[in-house]
Amino acid sequence: MKLEKQKITLPAQSGTTCNGIPANMVAPSFSAVLFDISEHEHSEYVFPGGRGSTKSSFVGLNVIDLLMEHEDMHACVLRQVSNTLKDSVYAQIQWAISSLGIDNEFTFTKSPLEITRIKTGQKIFFRGADDPNKIKSIKAPFGYIGILWFEELDQFAGEEAVRKIEQSVIRGGDLAYKFKSFNPPKSAQNWANKYIKIPRADRLVTESNYLSVPQKWLGKPFIDDANFLKETNPNAYDNEYMGVANGSGGAVFDNVQIREITDEEISHFDNIFNGVDWGWYPDLFAFVRVQYQPAQHTLYIWQEYTCNKQKNADTAAKLKELGITANDLITCDSAENKSVEDYRAYGLLARGAIKGPGSREYSYKWLQSLKAIVIDNKRCPEAAQEFLNYEYERDKEGNVITGYPDGNDHVIDSVRYATERIWKRRGQ
Repeated sequence: MKLEKQKITLPAQSGTTCNGIPANMVAPSFSAVLFDISEHEHSEYVFPGGRGSTKSSFVGLNVIDLLMEHEDMHACVLRQVSNTLKDSVYAQIQWAISSLGIDNEFTFTKSPLEITRIKTGQKIFFRGADDPNKIKSIKAPFGYIGILWFEELDQFAGEEAVRKIEQSVIRGGDLAYKFKSFNPPKSAQNWANKYIKIPRADRLVTESNYLSVPQKWLGKPFIDDANFLKETNPNAYDNEYMGVANGSGGAVFDNVQIREITDEEISHFDNIFNGVDWGWYPDLFAFVRVQYQPAQHTLYIWQEYTCNKQKNADTAAKLKELGITANDLITCDSAENKSVEDYRAYGLLARGAIKGPGSREYSYKWLQSLKAIVIDNKRCPEAAQEFLNYEYERDKEGNVITGYPDGNDHVIDSVRYATERIWKRRGQ
């Protein structure tokens, strides 16, 4: 990040060996992360944060520290566009080496853009994702590439593109360290903002901003600029300096919370509703179980089953495997009365949803009005994706179009049917 490289001056260290990162070089927001990395508690570290948070400086220091500790490892540092490497991450790594006082242990070349540790021959490669052939052609002279840093993560083409790079670069070895840093874009629907909402056991997400950084590291002009923007444009300040994704973004549901719903929680659920949206192909068949907590105005989506090209008899059998009994009411899409009748014939307590004029819009508004829609992404991955990705349509000028788009909403529809008895009652 150019701003961090140019404006932030952390205290330099003396000496020619690297025995860990000195505590006085780490902002308080990253202190616990430093120990986590040292113990390899996680393999992926994601740092969303505002300007001046020192996240890029922190990652740069760790790239060098890990390289010094693991002499069979090499590192690869990436940005989306290759011509941004030299003046950003390459300079950031040079700064880290100099700050640790070990300049004489490395050689620096710009063609190719590499940094080499003299004693061991370990390499730090720099690559742009806009030239995938250069990423695939990376060959470590020995050992393996075990350290990967994606700077400005949000500028990459998406989660799949990042995953393919990881698969191409990290091969061999028992340990790997993946770092991902970025300033959260305004839109909460940006893929990187959504990426950090999905919890994963081997991933640690650490948010940061400049307020936890010693002011002398940032300088008076930086602080003055931040304070001026805070006074004149609070929304821009929150996004740029505090790292808050506060743009409109077009998300239909801004009340979604992705987290684990434990077996202990489920054991206390006593207000459960079931819903089905019929589908064959390419439309999904979608079944959900939800719990509604009226006192907290919160909906929990904790069980789902989706499939394509399955007969009613097969999906009914699957629901029974999931624990659905003849006493569990299932509210289904009434567009297929024959399917509802099939379920009854198979011993399920199925009923068709009572739709009517405006019911779709009203049900969406009710879901939007909830304090929270809590989704367990491991138990309900399709629900998590649909609710996070569901956006308003826009016209050619980029303005939001009124109304709720139809498509990629099969689990959402099953949730609407499941909860019909709640929001219908409220509307009467």
